[in-house]
Amino acid sequence: MKKPNVLLICVDHWPGALLGVAGHSHILTPTLDEMAASGVHFPRAYSLTPTCIPARRALMTGTTAKTHGDRVFNERLPMDPDLPTLPQVFRNEGYQAYAVGKLHVYPQRDRIGFDEVILCEEGRHHLGGGKDDFEYFLEREGFTGQELTHAMGNNQYCVRPWHLPERCHPTNWTTREMCFAIKRRDPTRPAFWYCSYIAPHPPVTPPKDYLDMYYNFGVDAPFIGEWAEDFENLPYALKMHNDRRPHLNERDLELARMGFYAQCTYIDHQIRLLIGTLREEGLLDDTVIMFVSDHGDMLGNHHLWAKPPMHEWSAGIPMILVPNADNEKMGHNRVDPRLAELRDVMPTLLDLCGIPIPETVEGYSLQSEYHRDHIYCEHFEDARSMRMVRDGRFKLIWYPVGNRFQLFELKNDPQECHDLFAKAKYQENLDHLKSLMIENLYGSDLKWVKNGQLAGEPDKEFQPLPNRGLSGQRGWR
Repeated sequence: MKKPNVLLICVDHWPGALLGVAGHSHILTPTLDEMAASGVHFPRAYSLTPTCIPARRALMTGTTAKTHGDRVFNERLPMDPDLPTLPQVFRNEGYQAYAVGKLHVYPQRDRIGFDEVILCEEGRHHLGGGKDDFEYFLEREGFTGQELTHAMGNNQYCVRPWHLPERCHPTNWTTREMCFAIKRRDPTRPAFWYCSYIAPHPPVTPPKDYLDMYYNFGVDAPFIGEWAEDFENLPYALKMHNDRRPHLNERDLELARMGFYAQCTYIDHQIRLLIGTLREEGLLDDTVIMFVSDHGDMLGNHHLWAKPPMHEWSAGIPMILVPNADNEKMGHNRVDPRLAELRDVMPTLLDLCGIPIPETVEGYSLQSEYHRDHIYCEHFEDARSMRMVRDGRFKLIWYPVGNRFQLFELKNDPQECHDLFAKAKYQENLDHLKSLMIENLYGSDLKWVKNGQLAGEPDKEFQPLPNRGLSGQRGWR
């Protein structure tokens, strides 16, 4: 039987709720909405360690942090050689495997199983590998060293339009290089293509036309929960998180969301070129297309920004699967409400291609009938530690420092505005989620359990710190 091609599209910092098909009132995502109509939308998909590197380890190995070894954002930890990667498994089955964009691995030029990788890594020279391929492209265009001279920070939410010609925007470049990869394929073999955009992760520098679009259309205001109004009463980990994040006035906050939404819509429109290339090459019906993000972004909701808080806009991710035309099992225009995870991507794509799933993989194929009863999320091992467990209805977030909890009933409160932890009527649900939390703890976390109960450790006094480097501001290269 002829095996289908696979196009896996990954973005960075895109919340699962920020899609037209998810019911968002202001975001413009016509391409992704149409893809969902041609396939399956998974509205309850999660990143189990919602930050870039651990999330991408899960994506590429189908495992959790407990197995792949990173829940702390370890930039210099190589990929575990005992864990087969998604591209390597495809190659072992005769596929050509080609990646364009961001891998975020160490060392930077490690191909992790791909035949070829054309990199755009946002100038991370400190991780080895020298200049990436996008930088070399800018040199050929006469813009040497100017990738980041827009002066917007890679971890902040200042906004300005892109400062170079549109062909030099990393989203445009990534799309173009991926289209060329599709055209240059070996026609005698199936292909696995990985298109990994660095946006909408800051810097927030969309093309001017897209920023103007949201100036005219407008954006929604952030939602703020009752529990988030009083900074002094926040768990210590959230205070630490907020300390390095922007404190924007109403005008700048609105602009930040406009710029971020503009970057999302620009990606959405660029994906149309990928689909168009597949169609014109006669490959569209024989290609599985999947769209995911490594994690989300709080975008000012509850006065929080970026990742890795365990709330929905950070841990929840978009996930859309368009099967090849011959696949009658997955169907189209479907919403699948099961709890899905990034570690499910690898077994799902392999299953759709009829390829055996390695025993190391811990996720499940979304083509199967398997429905998990809960998910477990984790990040950090120090005072910033956050843990989360959710079942079909409730979510419990635990902050070990101070032994603080938040309980949300997601069915009726999807924006997590009402913390139910102190409500006696939910005690049974709370006890159940705490028991699930304890079952999932391992390693250094076990010190926070006393007599079978979550005990955490004493609270700490929060002291704000200076941000002299503007959260990692870059300069001329």
